[in-house]
Amino acid sequence: MTLGRPGSSHRRAKVTAFARLRALAPSALRPAVMVAPLVTLGVVGAGIAVAGSTGTDEDRLAAISTAQVRADVSARTEEEGFKARSASRSFERTSIIAVSSVGDQHLRLIDTRYATEDLDLRVAPRPAARVVGTVDQRDKVQVTGQQHDGFAEVKHQGKFLWVTAEYLSEKRPKADAIEDPAAAGLSMDPCPSSAVESGLTAAAVRVHRAVCNNFPQISTYGGRDGHGEHVNGKAIDIMTSDVRLGTAIAEYLRAHASELGIYNVIWRQRIWTQERGGEGWRFMPSRGSATANHYDHVHVSVY
Repeated sequence: MTLGRPGSSHRRAKVTAFARLRALAPSALRPAVMVAPLVTLGVVGAGIAVAGSTGTDEDRLAAISTAQVRADVSARTEEEGFKARSASRSFERTSIIAVSSVGDQHLRLIDTRYATEDLDLRVAPRPAARVVGTVDQRDKVQVTGQQHDGFAEVKHQGKFLWVTAEYLSEKRPKADAIEDPAAAGLSMDPCPSSAVESGLTAAAVRVHRAVCNNFPQISTYGGRDGHGEHVNGKAIDIMTSDVRLGTAIAEYLRAHASELGIYNVIWRQRIWTQERGGEGWRFMPSRGSATANHYDHVHVSVY
């Protein structure tokens, strides 16, 4: 039996270990070499405690080196993953505008739009959904990019709500000249739609003629029929889904309520009564449809 120099088997084991390091993870070799003395001491101690005197020194060193390579590769992979995630979040913040919430399972991307009309804020993308506030014309809102059935999701005072999408614009609309509804006249000339006056009270006829002479865009009216305030001929429905036009008519009627003997005006799920005029527009409970909630017509009744 030929005896080698003392410690030669340990040197061969170290060479083998470093060769495996270079083969398994070349880029991890430098950090592995730097921490090798400390890690080797700790792991060797643990290996001795577990394995006792079984196995050769070369086997134990090879196992230690393999474990170190795996640890280094795992750490490097985790660090690279963290950097990638951080870069992705940074890109989202700067290039995709902003990430607000994941909340209901979809990413919310926020951008800026302007309201071209006064808009109701709804809790769901449905005409009959509950209204919890309004956005004034020309106000800036944050949109999430989510749209459904003609409604767009917006972020308002920390809550995610819905508005009519077609009245949102990338550019802020120019301010219109302020019009005084009270300045419009009260013409009582007959109109092409005078057939609707059949069965109406004198006060309701006056309301019809005041509206039809000032708003010739309206061609369809609802008069006396068998439901609600229409039964006794004291109410008229002014048919329009145009938010701007309908709002102008509603404000005109409010401005002349005393002169025309108006009891109430209902428009877009809001009601105004002369008796409680100081409270302004009041929200109404949903009645289940766009027509029942007065989204396609202005309702006005007289005393």
